[in-house]
Amino acid sequence: MTQEQWRKRSEWPLLVAAMVFLAAFSVQVIVNTEAVVVEVLIWGTWAVFVVDYFINLYLAPHRVRWFFRNLHELAIVALPALRPLRLLRLVSLLQVVHRIGGNALRSRVLVYVLGAAALLIYAGALAGLDAEENVPGANIKTFGDAVWWALTTITTVGYGDYYPITVLGRCVAAGLMVGGIAILGLVTASVASWMVESVAVETAAELDAAEAPVFEELRRLRTQVERLTALLEAREEPSAEPSEAARSTEN
Repeated sequence: MTQEQWRKRSEWPLLVAAMVFLAAFSVQVIVNTEAVVVEVLIWGTWAVFVVDYFINLYLAPHRVRWFFRNLHELAIVALPALRPLRLLRLVSLLQVVHRIGGNALRSRVLVYVLGAAALLIYAGALAGLDAEENVPGANIKTFGDAVWWALTTITTVGYGDYYPITVLGRCVAAGLMVGGIAILGLVTASVASWMVESVAVETAAELDAAEAPVFEELRRLRTQVERLTALLEAREEPSAEPSEAARSTEN
């Protein structure tokens, strides 16, 4: 089995595992509980990620290159303290969203960007709340506060009413800032592409409308020229015949 075949076969199971982890992690963080069922689900999905990582590493054509290009995968499975990084597995969900975005490139980009923004805000809010909610002196204590903080961070507004005080929380904030800039850039590029295409279509329509009478007049003139040419040729032919007969009589 090749790595590509394994990826195709494991795409949906990994997506399900990522969704289960998201649900369990959401309950654990929002409710602030250490229930056994939640822990079993979280560690169970972690085991799935570990198996997938080592199978991909084993099947990779160039294992060393794949290892260094997928260090985030190693962080997901090797550092329990950074468990919010497992939410990166939800990137596979964006591939599904990308497929249902329609055939038009702009539609796919728009759906992809909106899906990425929603996922980034939710995951960032969970990760920030997980890092901050049990720390003395922190001001991000509820999921509502975390969502508001994630929104103001990803849009680079930064009101400052909520902010992280832990190292992990600030790393999450940095990721939201970078992701927000990237998403805004994609939205701007998509809108600019739509405007350019709209102007190009309107300009082409106007040119076609302006050129239509010109082409019609050219066709009319061409038809008249062809008729006049035919008439001239018809007049020249009879005049040529008597001259030939006269020459034959003289001879």
